[in-house]
Amino acid sequence: MKISDEQLERKRLQAENTELATLAGGLAHEIRNPLSTIGMNLELLAEEMEGDESQRARRMLRRISSLQGECRNLEEILNAFLQFARAGELNLEEGNLNTILTDYVGFLQPQANSMEVELRPHLDTDLPIVMLDRSLMRQALVNLCRNAIEAMPHGGSIDLLTRTRGDQVVLEIIDTGKGMDENTRAQMFQAFFSTRSGGSGLGLPTVRRIVEAHHGQIVCDSEPGKGTRFTISLPVQGAPC
Repeated sequence: MKISDEQLERKRLQAENTELATLAGGLAHEIRNPLSTIGMNLELLAEEMEGDESQRARRMLRRISSLQGECRNLEEILNAFLQFARAGELNLEEGNLNTILTDYVGFLQPQANSMEVELRPHLDTDLPIVMLDRSLMRQALVNLCRNAIEAMPHGGSIDLLTRTRGDQVVLEIIDTGKGMDENTRAQMFQAFFSTRSGGSGLGLPTVRRIVEAHHGQIVCDSEPGKGTRFTISLPVQGAPC
């Protein structure tokens, strides 16, 4: 049986993704072990300083606390890098995007309520089945909705819409946040680009890797002061990719 060029390209990309994930896992292991040791020793130092009310001890505790914060930041960056590297490794199964959305909205609701953000699902009840990796698609939702909530520090709303367009299932995530300028939109999918202090710059690049690994597309419409709309399109099961 002859293998098509598309199948060969898909196999090549899968091999590259597997190699990248393996390298990332090894790198993470080499970094995480000493990072964990540093964190434990900082905790022991802080415990030794407990009860000492001298100025020197207070200065030391402030420095220890600062270093512990940096260790946590490094751990978050490491986790984000692993998610980015593994985003191309799929465990595909038949699924309905509405189910993933409904489950995630229920999980996100308490956080949204605390930030005075209204979640408004608008789901097409006749949505076709797609082939997807449930865990990775949920991760894409996490990254997009987290960005949306952070863009609305004084509250707002997030609309989550699903619909069918030809042989594609479409998901739209629309927020009423501060929006993005043209320069930010041009760079937002680049690895390590971030406008947020302390951000890893891997959230949106990871989302794009996940969507493209599903043979889908993601586009963004945004203007300063007018909110942001992300549109994800995924092929219906059996549709040509």
